[in-house]
Amino acid sequence: MAESTDVVIVGGGVAGCATAYYLAQAGVRATIIEREGISSQASGFSAGGLNPLEGSCIPGPLSALAMSSFKLHKELWGKLRSATGIDFQDRIVSLTKVAFSEEEAPALQESLSIFEAAREEGFSGEWLHRSELLRLEPRLSPNLIGGIRLFGNATLSSLLFTQALAEAAQKEGATVRPGIARGARLDNGRVLSVILEDGEINCDQVVLAAGPWSREAEQWLDISLPVDPLKGEILRLEVHGPALAGDYNGAGASVYPRGDGLVWCGTTEVDEGFNREPTEAAKEKIWGAAAALMPELAHATLAKHTACLRPVTPDNMPIVGRAPGWENVFLATGAGKKGILLSPAMGKATADLMTEGVTEVPLENCGPERFAPSVKSATADD
Repeated sequence: MAESTDVVIVGGGVAGCATAYYLAQAGVRATIIEREGISSQASGFSAGGLNPLEGSCIPGPLSALAMSSFKLHKELWGKLRSATGIDFQDRIVSLTKVAFSEEEAPALQESLSIFEAAREEGFSGEWLHRSELLRLEPRLSPNLIGGIRLFGNATLSSLLFTQALAEAAQKEGATVRPGIARGARLDNGRVLSVILEDGEINCDQVVLAAGPWSREAEQWLDISLPVDPLKGEILRLEVHGPALAGDYNGAGASVYPRGDGLVWCGTTEVDEGFNREPTEAAKEKIWGAAAALMPELAHATLAKHTACLRPVTPDNMPIVGRAPGWENVFLATGAGKKGILLSPAMGKATADLMTEGVTEVPLENCGPERFAPSVKSATADD
């Protein structure tokens, strides 16, 4: 006999777990299908930086969603700790960006202006001269010429945060089920059940949150899901001496002290398909850049070298919303390097759309309809 649930969520990464959490808050019972375990992929290996004013977020189409999700993060933290007892090491941090040439100064000044303009949201920044930076952190390279110190970003353990979302959802009736989704039983624009390698689950609704593996559902549903893997590698170093007092960026390196007592250094971006093996070339590149920023890191001890696959889309925007042509299928995938930051917004928006039909989460430029409506029709047009 087939199992049954209100909602099947395919994927136990941070997007799927956030969706399950918000559905549980609305009284909807979800079953998460995960092939390798909760947060076993990119969600468990991210450095956990929550930087809504940086990278692809500012300025650009991701700005509103990033800030909305950052605020949801801060609303969530206390609730999740109370519900689960999990310390996912959340905290507000400073970020120091340093320049080694005058050509780098305009970009730093632009970052400083963005943070200063967001003071009402709790952000700020300051310009520091070379002597001030070296007094702040003597282990920085003496070759720097100046930099900025930014305040208001946050960090957490992405692994523990994702597990806390899953545990909190389970306490409200959600289920985590190991398995591999292989297809769906369909009827007149609806999915009736999700077919697994070892069974079948009847459901009222489906959420596809399978990260880089999202394309597998294209065949089941005749839709376009252009989500592909982007490999990223991170080194975790054991550093001798006092702990770093914040995150540091410069010389092509990003250096983050984390709650496990290690300094995380990263990261790479390489298109190697589904290859998740760490490479010697990436280790040398990351470690070399980190040592250029902080020479003492050349003598650190390598504690761990990880690689993971981030789910990216052609326009670097997540896919969130109802699947075109399907009454009861929703998508929450493709957040790329911003998956941990965007997860509360993606989860809440998906749960809102499933239960209320609308959401206040700003989803501009995230709709699934922006891609070809179906694999078959796209092929026919060619």
